[in-house]
Amino acid sequence: MSDPSRVAVVVGGASGIGAACATALEADGCTVVVADLPEVDVTSEPSVSALLDRVVADHGRVDVVVNSAGVSTLMAVADHDVAEFRRVVDVNLTGGLVVLKHAARVLGPGGSITSLTSLNARQPGSGMAAYCSAKAGLAMLTEVAALELGPRGIRVNAVSPGLVVTPLTEPAMGIPGTEDDYLANTPLGRAGTPAEVASAVVWISRAEWLTGEVLDLNGGAHLQRYPDLLGHVARAFG
Repeated sequence: MSDPSRVAVVVGGASGIGAACATALEADGCTVVVADLPEVDVTSEPSVSALLDRVVADHGRVDVVVNSAGVSTLMAVADHDVAEFRRVVDVNLTGGLVVLKHAARVLGPGGSITSLTSLNARQPGSGMAAYCSAKAGLAMLTEVAALELGPRGIRVNAVSPGLVVTPLTEPAMGIPGTEDDYLANTPLGRAGTPAEVASAVVWISRAEWLTGEVLDLNGGAHLQRYPDLLGHVARAFG
């Protein structure tokens, strides 16, 4: 049953999975606030803090927070630019901490925080050291936060999607052979959709006895192997 009194904040909600989450939460009856660059930067603690304070001032409460902000890069470990590694970790992992910290400050009992991690939280991919490391860290951060915030009645979970075609994944999908390799290693044989991920996020927001869960949502891809992205780049571009 929808509850129009619930207020949801979707960070990184301007496109892709985040936008689908905002649409799905609104369809479920929530008042939804979408936050994204340039207005809100998850790497800036004052920015995230001000966002959540503003939502409380405007709507009186926050019940659901979804963190969908993320960036990626493709570099071999031996050649990795350290500044680029830090950039990816800063958005995906440190940004996740900032959102969790300030969501915990404004949520009350029954509140829900859901982060978007990735298949790469558990499955390594060549050329994806920064992204894999950050998403694995975000998965563990989810569990630690669930442990700490549970006594306050705040639930913390994550969804780890496999291949979903979004602005974040489009560059990799443009490398010849990559998408076919993904699908060949996905038992259900297809990519997911942003709406399918959003459905899981809505369900989690209402699953009152669920916390500390990092939900694999990838068509079974975690059961097989990750595509050799660097190999596909080398074959395509030399």
